[in-house]
Order: sequence, then structure tokens, then C-alpha cells
Amino acid sequence: MSNQITTIQIRENVKLALDRLKSKNQSYEEAIILLMSFAEKCRRMQKELLIEGCEVMASENLKISKEFEGIEDLNEWTW
Repeated sequence: MSNQITTIQIRENVKLALDRLKSKNQSYEEAIILLMSFAEKCRRMQKELLIEGCEVMASENLKISKEFEGIEDLNEWTW
């Protein structure tokens, strides 16, 4: 990892938003790294929730399929 320092351009309103988010003793770099870490954590949680939701739906679909398998005449099925 390089220790080079670079300059980025951001709009004044973005700088002001960063000022509100960071603590007085925190650098902009530290605030940005914290935000990136939070964003990654949110992405992982979203992925986990999506997988969990798909698993629940698959389980429910399997139950419904098994119910249909037990019906010989679909005209007898009641909703």
C-alpha cells in the first residue's frame, strides 16, 4: 500500500456534510474511511438479508408445491 498523499476535489456542500459527520479531532481521511467501512457493512447486511429472504421464499414455495402434489384433481382445490 502506498503512503502517497493526493488531493481530491469536492464541492463545498460535501465538505460541510463531512464537517458535520466527523468529530473535531478526526481527520477527513478518518471520517471517509469510517463511512466506507459503514457502507461495506451495510452491503454485507443487505446481502445476508436478501439471502435469508430467498431462503424463506424457497421454503414457502416448496410447501406450496408439496400441497399441489397431493391434489389429484386441481378443480377440487380451494383458495
